This record gives sequence, C-alpha cells and structure tokens, in this order.
Amino acid sequence: MLRDADAQFWNRAARKYAADPIADLAGYERTLARTRGLLRSSDIVMELGCGTGTTALKLAPFISRIVATDVSSEMIAVAREKALAQACPNAEFAVAPAGRAAGADSSCDAVLAFNLLHLVADRPAMLQDVHRLLKPDGLFIIKTPCLSEMNPLIRVAVPVMRLIGKAPFVAFFSAAELENEIAGAGFTIVERARHGSGRKDARIFIVARKQRAAAA
Repeated sequence: MLRDADAQFWNRAARKYAADPIADLAGYERTLARTRGLLRSSDIVMELGCGTGTTALKLAPFISRIVATDVSSEMIAVAREKALAQACPNAEFAVAPAGRAAGADSSCDAVLAFNLLHLVADRPAMLQDVHRLLKPDGLFIIKTPCLSEMNPLIRVAVPVMRLIGKAPFVAFFSAAELENEIAGAGFTIVERARHGSGRKDARIFIVARKQRAAAA
C-alpha cells in the first residue's frame, strides 16, 4: 500500500497537480476512449488512485456508478469540488489506501488503476484485493509506467529525490514482469497496448479479466 509519507507528499502536491495540464493529452484521450469502450452503462466501477478525479468524472456519464479512491485527502477534496461543480451524482470520492480497497466481495464490474501500480509498495496485496472486489469475468483496467524500460539514470535519481522529500515511493518493473504478477493473481490478460504519442511509450495499458473459479 502507499505509506503515510507518500500521502503527505501527494497532499502537498494536490493543488499544483490539479492545475498542471496533461502531458500527453492525445495519449490520455486514447486511453479514456478505450476504457469507455470496455464499460457498459450498467457497470459499477471502482477507480484506485484517482488523483483529482478527472478520469472518474469523464467516465461517470457512461456507467451506473463509480467509486474513486485515493490515499491523499487533498486530492479527494479537489475531486469532490470538481464533482460538485459538474453536478455529477453517480461519482463518489473517498480517501483509502491504494492497497486496501474497501468494498464487498464480487461487487464491481470493473476496477481501474491509472498511473498507480508503480507507486504501490505491496502490489501482490493490492492485486488480491482487486481480484476479491471483482465479479466473475470482471475487468481490471490498468495503465502504468514501467520504469525499468526508462532511462537507467532514473534508478539513481528517484532514491535521491525521495530522500529529500521530492518524490514518493516508486517501484521499478518491466511490462513483462507486471503481466506475470497480474496473471499470478488470478487474471487473464486479454489486451495490451501503448497509447502514447511519442516513438517510445513506457506506459503499458493492460486489460485483465478475473478468471472464473474452476468447477468442483
């Protein structure tokens, strides 16, 4: 899960984060459109690590209900302000640790996690929790940077930045390693893509389906 120090980091960054433009808007729009195409109007959806709620609010008109959570209370405060301004009644925002998603077993048609998995220290626990939340055949839709595929100097820079409070916890993995973790948690990967506009995109988009339990 994300730790208290990371929550404090994102609390400090929340207002600036909300004001900053999306770096690759075209890539974001491709991800949003594909995600929207995977969801149905009757779906109940949970988004983990929702930040300031931009994605949840864009998807809300196309589904029945979305519950969006983040470890940062300040991020959630901004998201609630946006929801109020946009009069979006079927989007709910709550503070929750990323690795401990609250909800009843088999209660969600889809769980979303965008730009999150590289910030979670205990991914196996998070994946187990997502698996528990999803209905049989439910979808886990992910987009996350694979830092092991980026410039190796980042491995030196991130620990230094974290030491001086300029970065949160960050995990390094490749797309292949992440896919193995997801498959090992009881999911079948049904789609993978790169939506970025540049020649090289380190952010992998993955759609994974919860496997049905084997018949006795």
